Amino acid sequence: MSTATKEQPYRRALRSTHRVLIKAGTSVVANDDGRPSLTRLGAIIEQVAELHRSGMEVIMVTSGATGMGKRLMRKHGRMNMTMAEMTSSNNLADLTEGVGDVTLRSESNDGIMSTNGESMLSEKESKKTFDSACAAGGQFEMMNLYNSLFSQMDISAAQILLTEGDFRDESHLTSLMYSIERLLSVGIIPIINENDAVTANRGTADDSHLFTDNDSLAALCARSFSCDMCILLTDVDGVFDRPPSEKGSKLLPFYAQNQSVGIGEKSLHGRGGMAAKISAAQMAVKPGSQCRACVVLSGADLDSIRSVVSKEYEIDDNAGPKGTLFATPGSELEKQALEDVEAVTGDSVSEAASLMATASRDQARKLQSLSYAERQAILFAVAEGLESQKATILASNAIDLKNAQKDGTSKELVGRLKLTDAKLKTLSTGIRQIANEPDPLGVVKAKRELADGLELSQITVPIGVLMIIFESRPDSMPQIASLALASGNGLLLKGGKEAAFSNEAIHKVIGDAIEKGSGGKITRDIIALVTSRGQVADMLKLDDVVDLVIPRGSNALVSYIKANTRIPVLGHADGVCHVYVDKSCTDADLVSKLVVDAKTDYPSACNAMETLLLHEDTLQSTHIAMSVLMSLRVAGVKCLGGPKAMKAGLCDIAAKEMKCEYGDLTCMVEIVENMEEAIDWIHKYGSGHTEAIVCAEDSEAGEDFLNRVDAACVFKNASTRFADGFRFGLGAEVGISTGRIHARGPVGVEGLLTVKWQLRSEGINVASEYEGDDRKKVYTHKDLM
Repeated sequence: MSTATKEQPYRRALRSTHRVLIKAGTSVVANDDGRPSLTRLGAIIEQVAELHRSGMEVIMVTSGATGMGKRLMRKHGRMNMTMAEMTSSNNLADLTEGVGDVTLRSESNDGIMSTNGESMLSEKESKKTFDSACAAGGQFEMMNLYNSLFSQMDISAAQILLTEGDFRDESHLTSLMYSIERLLSVGIIPIINENDAVTANRGTADDSHLFTDNDSLAALCARSFSCDMCILLTDVDGVFDRPPSEKGSKLLPFYAQNQSVGIGEKSLHGRGGMAAKISAAQMAVKPGSQCRACVVLSGADLDSIRSVVSKEYEIDDNAGPKGTLFATPGSELEKQALEDVEAVTGDSVSEAASLMATASRDQARKLQSLSYAERQAILFAVAEGLESQKATILASNAIDLKNAQKDGTSKELVGRLKLTDAKLKTLSTGIRQIANEPDPLGVVKAKRELADGLELSQITVPIGVLMIIFESRPDSMPQIASLALASGNGLLLKGGKEAAFSNEAIHKVIGDAIEKGSGGKITRDIIALVTSRGQVADMLKLDDVVDLVIPRGSNALVSYIKANTRIPVLGHADGVCHVYVDKSCTDADLVSKLVVDAKTDYPSACNAMETLLLHEDTLQSTHIAMSVLMSLRVAGVKCLGGPKAMKAGLCDIAAKEMKCEYGDLTCMVEIVENMEEAIDWIHKYGSGHTEAIVCAEDSEAGEDFLNRVDAACVFKNASTRFADGFRFGLGAEVGISTGRIHARGPVGVEGLLTVKWQLRSEGINVASEYEGDDRKKVYTHKDLM
């Protein structure tokens, strides 16, 4: 009797599969000597037969023809060698050493000669065409083997050889789909392989190709032929968090979005490898087809297939699920898998994040040892990557926006979530601006002679590992990453679920750029993206591996982080910004232009105006107040009134609270008697973020306001929207700090640096020589800069 009910729900769901595609790689069907493995093939056929008899439809994609064909070509090549060729061999072992080592007349130039008798093919091309011949010779032998094995199970199989053109040509694809459906309807198992005799076994990774190996062919077939599930059999147990040969490596029962793993060496046989299988599995389950699941599984395990899909398989209570499951992003299966895996493993997000933070610190220390030119190259690569992969990033962002609408996400969060061409262009420009700045590391801040031959220096160094927790702001990631790279810091990122697809796409672009720009000297581990379904509270306990937390998100998030961690926090909880319109103003159009910009340029930004303070004189003689309010309303802004504004009849609806970050096209309006009252109001209800005054150019009120208002940013006749790292010329910002220690205002590269002291001695110096009445040396304490 089946005991599948003991399984976790996400794995049990796989047993309801109606149509499955099973791909058997070369490393599974062949032994190391290239001969077919009858043990593994027999087990695969037996399991496929069981599924077939249970009513499940099975399609197979198989490798191995080329390997079998090489044995055949070697055999017949030796039989056709002349006596002279055999006696001229320096060593009899040359005839039998390797799969391609026997130099035959047909293999050396493939019989393709130019008119002058020279080969028309390069050595590489010759190798490919020889493999094509091997594939042609091996197909018959391979299908004979499958036919023999299936016939023992009273099952018939049919061979289908495909090329890329069959998928690109609509009529070919229609015929192909019809053939597959007809074969399955009468109980015949289709066995698919690439027609290598035609395609020349290209095996090249190129975006112009629909598939480049049998892994990607299997994924394409699973999507094209309405399979519910795809199984990729390989020579390891599944996908591991690092190469399986490394100590402490763990099998991943589920491969989540944004998962980062170490890839070991490729198998000796076949064109794929684990990286190819991961890519193929992700392609198979990509939204847009019926295929909802893909499992990477060991073909050496003689029960592997039935352990995943058979309804009659006996579950071992002491063993976990076999293989690694990939599920369609955003699907119910993915959600269930995330919940089930976390429940069983018991791993908190802090454990995974701690390992990531440690790896990030290691890579950051390597980054610091690079020349500035090398670090600049990484930043330029990131900027270029954002532009070249713009379509991919925006497509991923579109999925997040669609999900946000479906989930009823607030307009404020949706506004922060949305990416555009202009935003990406601004990000790239800012990153290049950062790259073109002078090297921020190793800058001497102070130098002092302590004594003769004893010199003390203070230089800039990175803080260490930064942890950024952000909500709904995928554009934060490239800003923060570029500043971290420029300042030599490691980075641990935890993004909100509402931006999962955008974060994944951007993180991959940045990771690829780091490895490309550094020539492989720095790995993508320097910027880690935590995707585990854990609580932020777990991450806030990582004070042993994280040096600074920078929250980017809602008031509630920032306040919670500040109250629940021992790690220093840099940021601001509120962005309640004011614009005060002074009585000295005379040009209503200019005042209106500034106020409307401060509110509407990006309403959900933390530097948008939330409260408009009007000097009482602007209501009478100049009528500026009415012009400004009219301009705001024309721009779609809802104006709520403070007590005095309501009394004066400026607004129809009263504000419920005097301090509020609306984050949308809403603001509060209040009247003040003079600038003294305006400043008092700002200090009482503001958040210390950004405050602005609009006044006449020659009015003393402007400078008085700049000097007296206590905030991170204070402006005269400029929109509050200028409070931004890019606009300040910092290239980007990790956030805006309203604190008073370390950094304040938009925080760029300098805000991510600390200092260390270096003491250089000519000869040996010991402290005791400078102490006591009979001291031998004296301090000079002379500043050198």
